[in-house]
Amino acid sequence: MTSGTEVEAPTQRSLRKADRRAAILDAAAALFAARGYAGVTLDELGAAVGVSGPAVYRHFPGKGAVLAAILVDASRALLDGAERVLAVDATPEAALRALIRFHVEFAVGDADVIAVQEREVTQLDPAARHEMRTLQRRYVEHWVGVLDRLRPDLAEEELRVRAHAAFGLMNSTPHSARTPGRRPAATTIRGILEEMTWASLMS
Repeated sequence: MTSGTEVEAPTQRSLRKADRRAAILDAAAALFAARGYAGVTLDELGAAVGVSGPAVYRHFPGKGAVLAAILVDASRALLDGAERVLAVDATPEAALRALIRFHVEFAVGDADVIAVQEREVTQLDPAARHEMRTLQRRYVEHWVGVLDRLRPDLAEEELRVRAHAAFGLMNSTPHSARTPGRRPAATTIRGILEEMTWASLMS
């Protein structure tokens, strides 16, 4: 028996459930990015992770909840990552470079999620959309705060516009670079995006 202040270790069952949930979300992001939210059935989603369609209901109440989890989880991961970056005592320049590096890494590693967000956000129910937008606004404000320390000559609204423009640059390029053929290496993409994002924010 544990006290009220102790945290129970995760069971094997809970770990397997978390792994299956993550696998479903990864598969769904890839399928939604490739074929669109409307073009994917729960049976196809289940098959992609080796379960029946109805088994997906053990983790999510429906396809809409899968989409919401993809987008809300991504927004929360970005916010949490930014807060970890900014928890480090660093100069404003180092903080901005770290934010850029973090976001580029996310964009390159989760290009499917970004594509789904760009195309399918209107499919979210109002509550999930509100939660996602709230998390995103908080993320943007972290960037604006750092930019304000580097560019005190610019109005806050202009800094916010620059931040959104930088997100557009970082988010769009990794997915477009995934077309078959002569695709640059991930390290090359990261380097180019980091350099161009810094230049766009500081020009």
